[in-house]
Amino acid sequence: MKKLKSLNIALVIVFMTTILTSCGLKNTPKVSQPITLNIIDISGSMQLVGDAIDQFKAENPGLIGDVVVKKSTALEAPSLLKAQILSENMQTGLIFTGIDGLSTCIERDVIENIMPTYENNFPNLESNYSAGAKATYDLVKGYGITYVYSPSGPFFTYNPDAVQNVPNTPEELLAFVKANPGKFTYARPASSGPGRIFLQGLPYILGDKNPKDPKTWDKTWAFLKELDQYIDYYPAKTGTSFTELKDGKRSIIASQLGWDMNQRIIGGIPQNYQGFFLNNTTLVADAQYMAIPKGLSDEQKNAILKLMEWLMTPKMQAITYDSGYFYPGPSVKDVTLDMAPKESQDKVKPAIRQSYETSIQTLPTSTQLDTSTFMEALNMWDQTFGTKVKR
Repeated sequence: MKKLKSLNIALVIVFMTTILTSCGLKNTPKVSQPITLNIIDISGSMQLVGDAIDQFKAENPGLIGDVVVKKSTALEAPSLLKAQILSENMQTGLIFTGIDGLSTCIERDVIENIMPTYENNFPNLESNYSAGAKATYDLVKGYGITYVYSPSGPFFTYNPDAVQNVPNTPEELLAFVKANPGKFTYARPASSGPGRIFLQGLPYILGDKNPKDPKTWDKTWAFLKELDQYIDYYPAKTGTSFTELKDGKRSIIASQLGWDMNQRIIGGIPQNYQGFFLNNTTLVADAQYMAIPKGLSDEQKNAILKLMEWLMTPKMQAITYDSGYFYPGPSVKDVTLDMAPKESQDKVKPAIRQSYETSIQTLPTSTQLDTSTFMEALNMWDQTFGTKVKR
């Protein structure tokens, strides 16, 4: 009898444990160690986001421990992520990238479709965006969260001592290039923000049939081929083109608002160097995105999504004014320069050109190409001019 009673008690304990596990305990958050956050930075975003991540880490020690940053390229990152997915050992937690890296990651199927899957983590995301940032967000169909935004260009930075008559039209730019072989260049579009903004902006300036379809860019491809006769090589990176401008090897280079400002702030080019837009310019906006790789654990996702929410708050967005690298920077509306850290204000305010503000307020703005067409345009450029890229 005692054995039967003991057996019944044991069965009750097992039964109750099963009920508790299925009804309540499985929903109780697990206590674990903070995650190591491994970041892939394709777009140079860490100079914009590093301080904000440090602040999040300090205020949330239970979520994120060490932060490890790996710089990569739009071509290399998808292969790295694919290898981690196939090995079922996803170490990377967060990706910062431009449209280039986002396009290649979508193409290789290595990142999650963030929205609407995690829309509860980003309440009012779309309504909080500025109009331009919202357009760049819509472009990528939920695969990335627009983190920073710039109306961008195409813009041109030049040495005023070497350029007496500033070009106003494509024809005048071509005339300068013919008269000064080797004194103009632009970096390879596949690896340069200013390079791809220049490529995507020309169809608007030249009046091509459909600026959103590179197969119809008859005027653009013809213009680039004419320029090519007087360009000795195309730098693989934007920074190289600015170094060559400073050193006197170039007189004019393709640029964009943030690069032009940042290089003057950090001494990459002299303070007296100037910039110009061509007539009929439509600003082609640039953006940097946050993306999440496939294969993360629930714990990793929980910490990373909270970090991403943090980075979209107005206070953290104001940090992105930084040293003008992605001017203006914030993707969230009504985040003004006066909200930025004083150090940023002291750098950016003296470096603002009136032409920036006038262009942002008056010129039409468009997004870059969608992710698939974007890759097509880059491939077309590489097939035509890629042999002259100097790495």
